[in-house]
Amino acid sequence: MKKGYWVVAYKSISDASAMKAYAALAVPAVQSFGGRFLTSSTSNVQGREAGLPQLTIVAEFDSFDTALAAYDSEAYKKALQTFGSAAQRDFRIVEGA
Repeated sequence: MKKGYWVVAYKSISDASAMKAYAALAVPAVQSFGGRFLTSSTSNVQGREAGLPQLTIVAEFDSFDTALAAYDSEAYKKALQTFGSAAQRDFRIVEGA
């Protein structure tokens, strides 16, 4: 079965305290679906070609369907409510090769 990934690039962060509150809820929500973080907020990022050196979070799930279910879960919805408009980001759910 192909793995699923959340790939999230943060373009800008306008509310650091809301981001911290979001992370406190989002991390356990992801982990409750077996999600594993492959990067963190302290990971080095070096943009290449058209890439930008933005905070980038990657979480891996056992399947694409599990990644979708985690995003649609009540626990993650609660995290999103806390997130509000704390940042502008590019959020993608991707099926592994």
